[in-house]
This record gives sequence, structure tokens and C-alpha cells, in this order.
Amino acid sequence: MRVPLSWLREYVDLPATETGRDVQAKLISAGLEVETVEQLGDGLKGPLAVGRVLTIEELDGFKKPIRFCTVDVGTANGTGEPQEIVCGARNFAVGDKVVVVLPGAVLPGGFAIAARQTYGKTSHGMICSSDELGMGDDGTHGIIVLPPETEVGKDAIELLELVDEVLDIAVTANRGDCLSIRGVARETAIAYGLPLSDPALLDVPGPNAFGYPVQVSDPLGCDRFTARTVVGLSPEARSPIWLQRRLQKVGMRPISLAVDVTNYVMMELGQPLHAYDRTLVQGTIGVRRAAEGEKIVTLDGTERKLHAEDLVITDDRGPIGLAGVMGGANTEIADHDAAENGANSTTDVVIEAAHFDAVAIARTARRHKLSSEASRRFERGVDPQAAAAAAQRTVDLLVLLAGGTAEAGVTEVITPSAPHTITVSANHPDKVAGVEYGRETVVRRLQEVGCDVYGQDELLVTVPSWRPDLLEQNDLAEEVIRLEGYENLPSTLPKPPAGRGLTHRQRLHRRVGRALAGAGYVEAPNYPFVGEQVFDQLGLAADDPARRVVRLTNPLNDEEPALRTSLLPGLLGALRRNDGRGAHDLALFETGLVFLPREEQGIAGHLPVDRRPTDAELAALNAVLPEQPRHVAVVLAGAREQAGWWGKGRPADWADAVEAGRAVAREAGAELIVRSGQYGPWHPGRCAELVVVADGAEQVVGHAGELHPRVLKALGLPARTCAMELDLDALEQVGDGTPQAPGISTFPVATQDVALVVDKPVPAAEVEAALREGAGELLEAIRLFDVYVNDEQLGDGKKSLAYALRFRAGDRTLTVDEASAARDAAVALAGERTGAVLRG
Repeated sequence: MRVPLSWLREYVDLPATETGRDVQAKLISAGLEVETVEQLGDGLKGPLAVGRVLTIEELDGFKKPIRFCTVDVGTANGTGEPQEIVCGARNFAVGDKVVVVLPGAVLPGGFAIAARQTYGKTSHGMICSSDELGMGDDGTHGIIVLPPETEVGKDAIELLELVDEVLDIAVTANRGDCLSIRGVARETAIAYGLPLSDPALLDVPGPNAFGYPVQVSDPLGCDRFTARTVVGLSPEARSPIWLQRRLQKVGMRPISLAVDVTNYVMMELGQPLHAYDRTLVQGTIGVRRAAEGEKIVTLDGTERKLHAEDLVITDDRGPIGLAGVMGGANTEIADHDAAENGANSTTDVVIEAAHFDAVAIARTARRHKLSSEASRRFERGVDPQAAAAAAQRTVDLLVLLAGGTAEAGVTEVITPSAPHTITVSANHPDKVAGVEYGRETVVRRLQEVGCDVYGQDELLVTVPSWRPDLLEQNDLAEEVIRLEGYENLPSTLPKPPAGRGLTHRQRLHRRVGRALAGAGYVEAPNYPFVGEQVFDQLGLAADDPARRVVRLTNPLNDEEPALRTSLLPGLLGALRRNDGRGAHDLALFETGLVFLPREEQGIAGHLPVDRRPTDAELAALNAVLPEQPRHVAVVLAGAREQAGWWGKGRPADWADAVEAGRAVAREAGAELIVRSGQYGPWHPGRCAELVVVADGAEQVVGHAGELHPRVLKALGLPARTCAMELDLDALEQVGDGTPQAPGISTFPVATQDVALVVDKPVPAAEVEAALREGAGELLEAIRLFDVYVNDEQLGDGKKSLAYALRFRAGDRTLTVDEASAARDAAVALAGERTGAVLRG
């Protein structure tokens, strides 16, 4: 909301020394977010004067039309002689009144004006457009043409109000009253402790039977509708300069007198209005819900298909406007310019000032993607009591500026409603803020915002009509606190109870994050929303449990209406974006919740807000929520090790994804079994199944490996992208979180290497498990260090797996015979279980 300081001063008698910066500080202290204070006319220096064009000479022989003009500027130039000026604009004629900037003046932006030679003539000044003076858009995109009655030689800086300060306020969604000069003036008056000259305090005639007929069929959607009629408007009437300038300062473009007046009153009082050409309205004006499929052409020239929930204004033909959003083209006001093009100028108008349901207007505006100044106000809350005053103010201005006559008829359709009252303890703001304000301060502050307050210890507060955001006692407490000054609240740091730190689960999550970060992964948190088409892209089976999702009623994005059941869609999307921006060597990880719907669906009840919910109430709520286990996932692409002077680099592969799973399991203190598997997005020949043993039974907790080429193509991922995902909660349940110090022995290690030949399909993990079991307690560590395939040396369908076995005893030095015996036992068991034979 843009608020000119000159306009604000009309309703609050601010000290003359107060600047826009001073008012900004006061309003910010009161809780309004004043983003900037724009200095209009900053750097502007006269002389600027009103001139009358005497002659125009067309100059030929140039690439664009050029005119040499003489302009009478009175005595503004010190001589009284006509001023000779070269100008390229063509929207003015001989006899027009224009704005002339004379030599010696400086325009906004530091543009100094001097006499200069151009196009073979000497130009003594410049004829100005609105852009050159920093006035904003006036719709002409050309020279400013002033009304014929404007006095020649008059100071244009004063006439056009070029010097002013404009406060730009970011109005929050709950403060619709501040989307008007009236509302901001009220806040300013409170901040300064000054009286408010309320522009809505007008003498308004009561409703009678002679007004324009109105039928409201949906009293819930429209609880107040005021209609007034003005006839005999002069077709030649134009918006005066002061009215145009005020609209420009608040960011609106002048259009025509009738439209400008309704916009002016809307900005002044906060009540949106609409003016209908009375000759184009056929029959009774109605308010109802649209019929499904009805159509209307709005003022922007777009034909819109209406929804059954849209609130519309109608006449006997059908819809003539989207209520609270935009009027229809079939009753549009025709101005003088339209009359020159063959249309009839509007001389009789019907003024609508209504109050509509905020939710209905907000949904209509979003449904039709049609946000307007009117809809912005209605959806944030408009004072219903201001409708009659706004209609009267509009009528008064039209009569004054256009020579019209206000008809005696006044239509006012009202749905009766009681004012909103709130019961609150006088010391409730004290409890909320931790500051002792006292009853007198609380009552005074509430009365300042317009509340009627009765009672002693228990206050009965009647909320003013312009503050629909005040719904309960905490809202009233906030009003007292903000007006007393947030900066005056004491800063008290909370004292955490002794002996409580992170939970075991929180410590595990942090350890996992540190371990993956230490391994070169970068954390990339993502939104927990997915579109169900991603499951097809990941190649999940039709009956895969991951396809059962929790759908949101009001998703942020219609293309992602469900909660994720896997971390991979978000991580792979992050990898794709980064790869597309030139970062090709990527290793990302995320820990986060996934959402799994329960077999039996339930409906959550409402928890109480006046007390702590009971354990039974919390348990009932948790019973209907989806299961939310925490997962951890990684994705890799590009180089895992960079090439350099130290040697060749290495691309990321499936083994890196498996090792990430092992690193997570180590942090959880769980023993992870890695074996060949096949699932969803992973390549069937390069997919590891990650298993733990829980309560004596094996449980698959995740997968790791290289993604399938079809998945890479569907998601637009780099070649050889790898991924791992684990159920971190399942690891925590089977793991031993007790920190384990490494065992240090004073006795030497005995290392034995074995190379075993097995069939190619035999997993290395099975061979390793057999070697580990066969070697017994003396085996300290085992490592696969070579895989060799050569059909000529090993035979068809064979491969060689070379393992390094480390043996050590805790109480003695092992002999060669003991180490060899343990090795032979390991090889024997591996041969029995997997068919392995020693190579060579």
C-alpha cells in the first residue's frame, strides 16, 4: 500500500517538521512494515511553468517527426516573450496548455536543462511528459496536456504536486484495514497520540423505496449491498489534476472521471466500488452464485467460464460482473475518448458499494487467476459499515466534479448481524507479554483501535467493524503489546532443564550426517512432496507398497499433491538440476521422514487449545497419522575421485553407494548384510540388497547400486548414476549405540592371502561370509582386494576372488601353523558352501 504523506496529513494533523522517515519509524514501532519512503521530486529544481502553445512548425528532412514550437509561459521566463522549444511529441496542438521546463531547471535524476542547438534550431527548454517529471503512468505516454482553464505561467511544481513523500507499506494478510489511507491514518494517529479526522464520517441518507432495485439471492456471500444513482454527468468532465496525481502516487493510472472517482474512494476508505452505465443495465441488479458453465466477458476483454461457487452480479440478461473482483464489459463506463470513437458517453451511473464474503472472493480470484485491487481488499477484510459512506463520498465527488445530480433513491440491502464480542481478562496481555501493563493501559489501547470496552477484571470487548482480524483474546493482547512497543518487551533467555541433551535418535542422525559429509557427500534437503508419475519413472511395480501415498487436500503444487514414500525423487531432482547447471561430479545425501499410510484410515479429531491434550487424546491423534520412519539416501554421479598429477581419477560406481550404506550401518552399530538383489529403479545386475537381522529374522532395510538406464532416461539423469536408500529407524532398532573403542593388541598380525575360483553368479558377499565363519575367532579382518575374470585361464563362467585375511590372538603371538590352519578351515567352508577352489 503506497501512502502519500500529503494525503495522510489531511486526516492526521502531523507536526510540520515530521518527515516520511519519522512516520516510517513510528509505524514500524506500531507493527506495520514500512518498506521504503520514496522521495518524489528528489533533486527537482525549477523553473517549471504552465505554458500555452502558440505555434507549431513541422520540421522536415529528419528521420523522425520534429516540431518547432513557440509557447507562452507568461512571466515565468522573466521576459514575457514566447519560449522557442523543439519537441518530438505529437499528442498536443496549438492552444493546448502544457508543462514547460525552462533553462536552469533540473529534472529528477540530475538532468539539467539549458538552451541548446538541435535539428537546426535553438531549443530554450523542454515541453514535459509525465515520465520526465517522475509522475508515473498517466495513460498517454506523451506530453502532459493540462485542462484549458489552467493559468498560464503558474508554477507547475506546485500545480502537479511533484514534491512529496510516499510510504510503501507491506500490508500483512490480516490487516486489510491498512489497505486504505483511512486505515493507515488511524494507525498514525494512534502512534502520535493525535485525533483522527475520519473521512468516513459523512451524513448519509437512509434507505428508501426509490433506489435502484437490487435482489441479493445469497446473503451469506453478500451481506450488504448499497446502490446509489447519479445522472446528468457532463461528457466533457475530466478528472482534476489533484485527483489524478493522488491516484498516480498510490500506483494507479487515471482512466476516466467516473472510474477515477471510484478508485480514489477505494484507496481513501478501503471500500471497493463499481460504477455501472445505467443505460446498459437491464432490470434489477442481482447477487447470486453463478450457474456452472455460465460465461462473462470481464473489463480486461477476456471471456471467462464461471464456476458454480463464483459470486456474480447480474441483471436480467445474466452476469454483468464478478463480485468483488472485476466488472463486466457489457456495462462498462464509456468515457469521452470512447465517445470520440463512436460510442455514447456515460452520463448516468449506478454506484455499487457492497460487502462480500472474503473466502468466496479469494477463491474466485485464484480460480480465474484475476487478482485486482478490489479482490485484494475483500479477501483481507473490508469494513462492512463503510459501504454507505463510500457510496455517499462517490456521489458527492461525481456531483462536484462532473456536474451530476444525485437521485433521491437509496438502496441498502443488509443481512442483520451482531457485532463480534470477546471476553478477556484485564491482565491477559500482561501474562502473554510478561510485562505488567495494568488495566488502564489495556483499556486505553483497545479503545484507541476502536473497541468498546466494558467491565473491570473481566473485560467485554466489542470489536470494531474495520478489524475482522480480531477474533479472540490473544488478538487483543497483540494489539496492546504492539501499541505499547515490541521494542519495550524484555529479552529473557529460556533456561533449559539440567541433565537433558539430545536423544539417542537425534545423536544417531547427527553422526550419520557427519559420517556422510566426511565421506564427501553434500546434504541436500528437499520438499517432502511428489507427483505420483515419478513412481512410473522409477520403474516401481504396480503393486509396490511405495505407490500407496498420503494425498494432501491443499497441496502447494498441483503437480505434487502427495507426500513422499522415498527420498530418491527429491534427491535425484536435485542432482539433475545441479548437473544441468554444470556441476557434473556430484555426491548428495539427505536424511528425512517418509510417509506411509496405515492400512486402516481414520480421521483426526481436533485437539483442545485451552489445556494440554491428554495422553489418550495424543495417542488417538497419532493412531490416525501416517507412519513416518526416517530414511537416509545418497545419490552419486560423475567422478568419485578426481584425476591429477597424483594419478588417474575414478568414476562413482555401485560400490560407492554400497559403501555409503555400510558407513551408515557402522554409525548405528548395526551389522549390515550385503547381497545381490533386484528392486525398482536399480539395475538388476548392479543392485545390492541391504539386510539386517532383527529378532532372529532377516529384514530388508534398503538397496544400493547403479540405477537402471531406463530410469536415467526417464528422469534426465547422467549416465551411471548410483543411489542408496536405507531405513534409518530400522537400523537404530537393531544396532548397538554403545560407543565401541577399537581393540589394540600388542601381538603381531599374521596376514594370509587366498584366491578362490567360483562361478560368476556367486556373490562375493557369500564367499566372504563363509570365509569369516570358517576362520573362527582368530580372524580379525577380511578384505576383498581383487576380482579377476579370464575364461582361458580360469575356464568358462568362472571368476577369481582374492581376499586378504588378517589373523591375531589377544593373548599370544600366532604361529604359522595356527594361521595356516585357520585359513584352511575358512577355504574349506567356502568350498563347501559356494563351490570355491583355490586358484592355481
